Amino acid sequence: MIQHPAPVNLVICSGEPAGIGPEVSIAGALAFLKEQDAVHITLLGDVSLFEGTSIPVELAHRLNIESIPLAVPVQPGQLNAMNAQYVLDLLNSATSGCMQGRFDAMVTAPLQKSIINDGITSADTLFSGHTEYLAKLCHQEHVVMMLCATLPVGFLGLHKPCDLRVALVTTHLPLRDVPEALNQQKILETIQIVEKDLRTRFGISKPVIRVAGLNPHAGESGYLGHEEVDMIAPAIAAAKGSGIQVSGPYPADTMFDPQALEHVDAFIAMYHDQGLAPFKFVSFGGGVNVTLGLPIIRTSVDHGTALDIAGKGTADAGSMLEALRLAYQLASHSKNTNKVINKVLNT
Repeated sequence: MIQHPAPVNLVICSGEPAGIGPEVSIAGALAFLKEQDAVHITLLGDVSLFEGTSIPVELAHRLNIESIPLAVPVQPGQLNAMNAQYVLDLLNSATSGCMQGRFDAMVTAPLQKSIINDGITSADTLFSGHTEYLAKLCHQEHVVMMLCATLPVGFLGLHKPCDLRVALVTTHLPLRDVPEALNQQKILETIQIVEKDLRTRFGISKPVIRVAGLNPHAGESGYLGHEEVDMIAPAIAAAKGSGIQVSGPYPADTMFDPQALEHVDAFIAMYHDQGLAPFKFVSFGGGVNVTLGLPIIRTSVDHGTALDIAGKGTADAGSMLEALRLAYQLASHSKNTNKVINKVLNT
């Protein structure tokens, strides 16, 4: 008798209702259901946002639209702060479902940070991004934002497809605040979190990691800044001392060497644009955002709400599809790893 694998249960937060989130969410879900049989998807959002999409009969039993009501009706492209709590409710519901084991992974569509902060008046709920909000929900002090994309053969002279992964020490901060936000412990913890999740979730047995400096030319031995000497290099040395294969600090303008792509598993940047500018330049909108260091699996698209094209039927669901593929991959690996561990424990 053939045993079919248990389905992976994914949940999608459809994001800002006035943006392209709802349409790329359902389009990506339908595309992934067609390509992968062993998956069930729950789509969170007000049911009215998906009424224009026809769901094939053969896929309906594997797609569940779980309606969470809007506060006020939506006009595509027109933000309304009264729906700010609605967006947070999507995240709260998905996170709770993952923590309780109802879902194996969550995938998030884009949201509008400014409108959430306009609509939520409590200082305790100041919203700086998915990454920080999910860390609070999961009671984690330190999580890491990492972007992933697969680069094809021939691109930049690559001899084989390569996975580009770029992680960040700091995330959504004004540039002037970055130096003060850095310290040796935070950099070391970032390296440790990246290395651990590459092993346990991505299945890379001995990850190879590169770390950028903060200043031009990685500080020029202190002549262009002391952060490399005082914080970054000591953190790298401490990580090496614990057995992690990490090197640096590299000048940010030369760290992403095309020849390194074939043997480096992750690059760590000190701040948002240092890492994401080169990443998005080469990923062509097909990147996926992953939050490392959480007790749950979370992936996301790497684009914004695109209010200017919302509701016009022209939004590209490619990044959502990639986010679903990676969520499925990570969840499947986690399930298989847990099976092996349980088998060992029970023998």
